[in-house]
Amino acid sequence: MKTAIVYWSGTGNTEAMAQAVLNGARSAGAEAELFTSDAFNAAMADAYDTIAFGCPSMGAEQLEEDEFEPMLEACKSKLAGKRIALFGSYGWGDGEWMRSWKEQCTELGAVLTTEPVICNEAPDDEAIAACEALGKSLTE
Repeated sequence: MKTAIVYWSGTGNTEAMAQAVLNGARSAGAEAELFTSDAFNAAMADAYDTIAFGCPSMGAEQLEEDEFEPMLEACKSKLAGKRIALFGSYGWGDGEWMRSWKEQCTELGAVLTTEPVICNEAPDDEAIAACEALGKSLTE
């Protein structure tokens, strides 16, 4: 099972979550690789059985728009039938960005392996454990 964990992080919170997703996927036997969103593109998506995407909430509860959103937009045609998972941190709000993102991916035909994981600010032990479980879900 080849898994990509693709993320954007401004403060390091989503990066810490991505590392926990990577650890979870590897502990479940996946051949997992970590990528920042500027190092991943649509042409690479076909090489992976599963992909975890991580992005914090930005501005008015939206995805980061300079690097992450353009990469995701380019990958949209590759998501139909693809097993994916979503994660990210936020500083305020109630997680609307993640609900919208999940709905968008579902409409594209992506198959979510588990519910998205979100956390407020830096991930605590509970959020790290949830990210590890998310990583493991990519291998099931």
